[in-house]
Amino acid sequence: MKQKIFVSRAIFPEVLARLEQHFEVQSNQEDRIYSADELLAAAKGRDGLFTTPSEPVTAALFAANPQLKAVCNMAVGYNNIDVAAATAAGVMATNTPDVLNETTADFGWALMMATARRITESEHFLRAGKWKKWSYDSFVGPDVHGATLGIIGMGRIGQAIARRSLGFDMQVLYHNRSRLKPEQEARANNAQYVSKEELLKRADHVVLVLPYSKETHHTIGAAELALMKPTATLTNIARGGIVDDAALIEHLRAGRIAAAGVDVFENEPAFKPEFLSLTNVVLTPHIASASTPTRLAMANCAADNLIAALSGQTPPNLLNPDVVKA
Repeated sequence: MKQKIFVSRAIFPEVLARLEQHFEVQSNQEDRIYSADELLAAAKGRDGLFTTPSEPVTAALFAANPQLKAVCNMAVGYNNIDVAAATAAGVMATNTPDVLNETTADFGWALMMATARRITESEHFLRAGKWKKWSYDSFVGPDVHGATLGIIGMGRIGQAIARRSLGFDMQVLYHNRSRLKPEQEARANNAQYVSKEELLKRADHVVLVLPYSKETHHTIGAAELALMKPTATLTNIARGGIVDDAALIEHLRAGRIAAAGVDVFENEPAFKPEFLSLTNVVLTPHIASASTPTRLAMANCAADNLIAALSGQTPPNLLNPDVVKA
């Protein structure tokens, strides 16, 4: 008799078909966003959950579903899962690291360059029929080549972003919970480890690539933005909540930093409507990993984790190994 799983969001049909070879699958292919209570109810009688960051996987869910063995998130981030509660309940929790590193780094560069070179703003100007003549100061912005790049969060994605800077002849500064090994710094365009404050003061372009947690909430707030150069840009491809969005809006409105590229927001998909009145911000709807090969690889990685977990194996991307030790 097949074990039962619930797939909480629409996924690629071929991945769903693969899961159906192993499990009795109930899926949310209509792609409705489930509340915490709705997900709790959908987990009834299920051995495993295939989730995404939009669904809150809470201690209450684990308490109401003692039969649950695994929750497998289709994302690198997993702040939607109460991992401590999962561990206490004996439930394996997994994520999908590595498969999106290069695509996300590509997008980080795309967003940073669009921000620096005012691409969105100038396109809106053109589409509105306002382009009547060439001007020496029309949509001028800071250079990327030869500039100083500051990366906060120097994990695999941060290092991939740093490697790309070599072709732009940039100096790389980084801040991280711990310093990289010398050989890692060398591969990351000879990145220099500095304090967060020094990075913000010196960098021409700041890119955020750190995971969200209580400790990293509002890593960039009003005090940090005040340290940045008025000509600097800020790019957030990390998670909503890393930046105090209200403070960012105020600094952009006042011209205290030049521009920002924002792919993630506090309380997304809701976001502060004040962003829409600003011309010096590039806004995208959490699409840093959105290439077809990468999203398919993420879905298959989550499926791999779920198949392993419910087959009595240790899943390759287990977040709480204490469950297996127990």
